[in-house]
Amino acid sequence: MGVSDPAIGVGPYPEPWPDDQRLDPELLANGDRRNVADRYRYWSVEAIVTDLDKRRHDFHVAIENWEHDHNIGTVVRTANAFLVARVHIVGNRKWNRRGAMMTHVYQHITHHETINDLVLWAKTEGLALIGIDNVAGSTPIERIELPRRCMLLFGQEGPGLSTAAQEVVEQVCAITQYGSTRSINASVAAGIAMHTWIRRWA
Repeated sequence: MGVSDPAIGVGPYPEPWPDDQRLDPELLANGDRRNVADRYRYWSVEAIVTDLDKRRHDFHVAIENWEHDHNIGTVVRTANAFLVARVHIVGNRKWNRRGAMMTHVYQHITHHETINDLVLWAKTEGLALIGIDNVAGSTPIERIELPRRCMLLFGQEGPGLSTAAQEVVEQVCAITQYGSTRSINASVAAGIAMHTWIRRWA
């Protein structure tokens, strides 16, 4: 079933409506078919973001976007699921939002023109910059403890982390693989790395 399926969500709220400023009158009148957790049914986008901001985790996610990587939407959706503080996109400003399934409206997203801009932002916020890629010399992510305050940086599908990115990160971690493929999908790798942080710190 897709998110637009009539079985998803809830219908109009029976009157009289609750006296709650978090609720969206249009959703109360027409029903809420969004892809949101049940506790956020009928809430406005602004109210949901405000509530999420009270509980966001201490890590950030960044992804390079030099060739319009189609995985960014899925990375944003996963970042929302794990309540990442902010998603950073480096390079091209445009990205395909379809994979985000509208979660980008609840997730803080910042664009950086260059890797150096990202590094400066991370330093200002006191975030350790950790690269995720299976390049030579990388450390298996299951063998280390990710810093609590960090930014996980992912390269785009295919090329992986750019040379410029590899030169500025504090450490590069790899996701151990056991099959015949050289690499796994970038958005899958991002999900595994995010959950590694969640298992330790959430």
